[in-house]
Amino acid sequence: MQPSEVEAFLKSIQERIVAGQYEHALAALQQRDPELSGDPEALYMEAVCYRYLKRFDDALATLAELQSQVPEHGRAYQEEGHTCLAVNDKDRALRAFRLATRFNPALFASWKAQVQLLSEQGMQEEANLAQAQLTFLQNLPKPLLGVRDLISQGKLLKAEDLCRAFLKKVPHHVEAMRLLADIGVRLGVLDDAEFLLESAVEFQPDNLGARVDYVQALRKRQRFDKAVEQSKALLERAPDNPQFQSLFAISSMQTGDYSGAISQFDRILEKRPGDPVTLTSRGHALKTHGDYDEAVNSFQHARDSEPLHGEAYYALANLKVYRFSDQEIESMLAVEAGTELTFNDRIYLDFALGKAFEDGGDYSHSFEFYSKGNDLKKRQCRYEAAQVTEEMAAQARVCEPDLFEKNAASGCAEPDPIFIVGLPRAGSTLLEQILASHSQVDGTMELPNVISLAHRLRRLGQQGGGGYPDVLAELTHEQLAAFGQEYIEDTRIHRQGAPYFIDKMPNNFRHIGLIKLILPNAKIIDARREPMSCCFSGFKQLFAEGQEFSYSLEDIGTYYKDYVQLMNHWDKVLPGYVLRVHHEDVVADLEGQVRRMLDFCDLPFEESCVHYYETDRDVRTPSSEQVRQPIFTDALEQWKNYEPWLGPLKEALGEFPE
Repeated sequence: MQPSEVEAFLKSIQERIVAGQYEHALAALQQRDPELSGDPEALYMEAVCYRYLKRFDDALATLAELQSQVPEHGRAYQEEGHTCLAVNDKDRALRAFRLATRFNPALFASWKAQVQLLSEQGMQEEANLAQAQLTFLQNLPKPLLGVRDLISQGKLLKAEDLCRAFLKKVPHHVEAMRLLADIGVRLGVLDDAEFLLESAVEFQPDNLGARVDYVQALRKRQRFDKAVEQSKALLERAPDNPQFQSLFAISSMQTGDYSGAISQFDRILEKRPGDPVTLTSRGHALKTHGDYDEAVNSFQHARDSEPLHGEAYYALANLKVYRFSDQEIESMLAVEAGTELTFNDRIYLDFALGKAFEDGGDYSHSFEFYSKGNDLKKRQCRYEAAQVTEEMAAQARVCEPDLFEKNAASGCAEPDPIFIVGLPRAGSTLLEQILASHSQVDGTMELPNVISLAHRLRRLGQQGGGGYPDVLAELTHEQLAAFGQEYIEDTRIHRQGAPYFIDKMPNNFRHIGLIKLILPNAKIIDARREPMSCCFSGFKQLFAEGQEFSYSLEDIGTYYKDYVQLMNHWDKVLPGYVLRVHHEDVVADLEGQVRRMLDFCDLPFEESCVHYYETDRDVRTPSSEQVRQPIFTDALEQWKNYEPWLGPLKEALGEFPE
C-alpha cells in the first residue's frame, strides 16, 4: 500500500470507531493488507475496538505488542489506562496514565484520570499537581496543544512549522517560545533554544516553567556558571522546592562543585528519604568525585528503596569494578521477569544483568541480556546507518586539499585545544587522564561545541540551498576566525588556567575538516582500538545519550568501518594533523606512548603522566573508576568470550584498510 492509501484506510477505520461501529472496524483491521501488519496506528485502533467490545485481554495483549514496538507511544499507555479502569485494576491504570503523560504531556484524558485516581487514594499533593497540568492544558491555545502532541510523536518538523506559524500571529507568546525551544533542543539547535528561553524569561520573569527550561538549555550548552546562577535564583524563590533544589544541585555538580551538589541532595533526602532519583543523582556525584564506597551505598539505597528503579542497578554495573552477589542477581532476575518495569527501567536492568553474568563468566546469559537491552534501546532510536555513511562520505567529498589550501591563513591561531577523537570505548578516557596529569594541560569533558557549530552550519547551508559540510566552502576567512575564537571563549569555563585543555568528544572525528579550518593549530589525537574489542565494548555500554549506532552489532560494525575510512581521508588531505594512538600500544608500552603524545603536543615529558592513576581529578565518563587504577590488560580480548554470537559484527566490519 502507498502511504496515501494507508492514511485513507486508517482514516476510514477512525470514522467507524467514532460512529461506534467497533465490530466492522475490527474486522476491517484484521483483513487489512499484510503490509499493515504491526503498524502502530493500526494496532492502537485495534486495541480501542477490543476495549469497546469488552475484549479486555485482547486489548491489553495488542497494546503490549504496540508498546514493544513504540515504547514511548503515549496514547498506547492512555488506552492501557482506560482498559485497566474497565477491569477495575486501578493501580495499573494509574501507572499507565502516568506513563502516558510522561511520553505525551498533551494527553488531557490521562491527566484527568490521574486527578481522580490520586484523589481516591488520598495522594492529594500529587492530585493537585495533576490538576494544575490539566488546567494548564485547558488554557493552552489549540494550535499549541497540537504542537505538544506532534513533539511527543517525534514529528518535529511539522511541530516546528505549526509553532512558528502561531508565533507569527501571536508574537512573544511564552508557551509557544518554550515549545519552539524544546524543538530546537531536540534538533540540536541549542543556541536558538537558549535565545528563545532567555527572551521568554525576560518577557515573563515569574514563569517558573520557562526558567526551568532555560536552566536546562544552559546546561545542554554547557554554560554551567550561568545555569548555576539561574537555578540559584529559582531556589531563592522557593528554598524548599525539591525540583529547584535538584536543579541547583545538578548545575553545581556540572561546574565541579561536587561537595555543594552532594549537600543539596542530602537536603532533599531529609524531606524525601529514600527518593530513588535523588539517591541515584547523589551516587553519580559521589562517583565522579572519586568517593566509590559512598557512591555504591547511595545506588544500593536507591535500589532497595524502589526495586523497580532500573537506573540504580545499571549505575552499580556502570561503576565497572562493582561485582553483584548471587543474591543480588537472583533479585534482579525476579524483577526483570515481572511486568511492572517501565520500558526504560527494563533497559537499565537488562544491561546490568549482562554485566553481572559477564563478571560471573556466564557469557551465554550475559549476551542474552546485553542483546535484550540493546534491542529495546534500538526501538527508541531513529538511527539510519545508510544516512550516517552518506554523511561521512560527504565530509570526504567536500574536504579536499583545495579547501584547506584556500583557507591556509584562516581561523583562530590559538593552540590551546587538544582534541581526542574516535569511537566510544576506544580508550579516549585513558588518554585524557594521561594528558590531564600534565601540569600544562586541563582535563575537561566531552564538550559539545564543535557538534553544536556543525548543527548551526547545517541550518546556515540549508538557507542557501546547500547544507553541511558543503557550506564550509562558502565561509569567509572572517567567519572561520570568528568561529574559532568563539570556541576558545565558550570553552574557557571548563578550564582551570593551564595553557592547554582537552576536548574529548569522540564524535568530533566527523568534523576534523571544520576543526582544521577554525583552529588550525589545535592538536588532534585519534584514540583507536582493535575493531572487535572496540565495537563489542560499545555494544555492552548503555550511553546516557547519543551513540545510537551502538545498539546493533550490524550498525556498530558499519560505523567503525565508516570511521576508519574517514580517518584515512583526513590522513591523506591533512598529513600530520592527527596523531593515531592505538589502545593496545598504550597497554604494551605506556611510557613510550606517553612520550609520543607529549612530543606531538609540544609538551615536555612529566613522570606524572605515566602515573596518571594517582591524579586527583573528577572524571565524568563510564570509565571513571578504571582510569583511577594502573593500566590493565584484561579487557583487550574480552570480546572472544562472546565470539559464538558475534557473526553479524564480523560480517559488518568486513575487511577495510587500517
